[in-house]
Parts: sequence; C-alpha cells; structure tokens
Amino acid sequence: MTERKNLDIELIDRFLDGDKGAFDTLMSAHEQRVFAICLRTLGDRQAALDATQETFITVFRKADRYNATAAFSTWLYRVTVNTCYDYLRRQKRHRTETLPEHHDPVDVKASDEFSAVEIQPAIESALAGLPDEFRAAVVLVDLHGFDLERAAKVLEVPVGTVKSRVYRARRKLAIQLGNFAPSARHQTDETP
Repeated sequence: MTERKNLDIELIDRFLDGDKGAFDTLMSAHEQRVFAICLRTLGDRQAALDATQETFITVFRKADRYNATAAFSTWLYRVTVNTCYDYLRRQKRHRTETLPEHHDPVDVKASDEFSAVEIQPAIESALAGLPDEFRAAVVLVDLHGFDLERAAKVLEVPVGTVKSRVYRARRKLAIQLGNFAPSARHQTDETP
C-alpha cells in the first residue's frame, strides 16, 4: 500500500473512532482535487464550491461505508462525481430555456493567436456541453491524469466504457474547439 493510502485509512479509522480532527486532516489533503473535479465537471466556480462542500458532507455522513480494500481517494472521487451528477440533474430540472443542440465555433482568422485567457472559457463551455458521462470520464482521464482502470473504478463502469466515453468526448471537444487547434491557427485564407 502507498503511504497516502495508509494515512487515509488511518485517518478514516480515527474519525470513525470519534476524532473529528482526523476528518479535517483528511479533507485538507483532498479538497483541492475534489474542487478541481467539481469545477471541471460543473464549469461554474460557485457550483463547484457547493458540490465540494456537499461531497465532504456526504463523506462525513457515510464514512462508515468506505471499504478499505480500495484506495480512499477512489471512493472519494466516486462520491464527488455522484455529487456533481446530482447537481447537474437538479439544474436540468430547473432550467427554463433550452440550449442549442449544436454550437458553431466562432470563425477565427489565421493571424489570431490564442491566449490561455481566450482558450479557458471556450474549454469550460465545451466541457459543459458534453453529456454528463462523457464529461466525467474526460475530466478524470485527461484533466486529472487518472489511468483508465482508476477512472473505471471511480465511475463504476468497465474500462471499455471509459475508453469509449473519453474517445467520444474528445471527438466532441475537437469539434467545439476546432478553431483553437494549431492547424486552425496556421492555415492561410488562400485555397491550395
């Protein structure tokens, strides 16, 4: 077992034995990653803060359900993804206007250079436009560096399903972000 996994198990055991400080330590160790997953999944800072808080409330209430055979972080990220899914479902129920099914990226001239300030909102918008299952898979694999097996455990689906979701998400993102691709920046207006 890794040192982090051992420490997490020790902290969970101490928390379950009544040491509330152990939960604070556990939360501090994981809160940045949980927030990052929430932010990338939900695409809104305030929603991500709310979902992060909801995630840790759920972990606090259901810590006794954690099975130490898997890494605590895997269980925690599963709770995080479920919390984000719940948030998105609640938002869909309250949505008053429908969003367009297809978004045409803005046409950009070849001379335009893109900065991170320009790209970040486009990425967040493109991620928000993905189906929930695709977004969760691509956020875990591409943005947080999870390998396919770990993402499959977090999402509770087979590895092949994660591969498929990541592939399909990447295709959709490529279409949405096509104007930000290096080839789009270096094309000329002339036809060959």
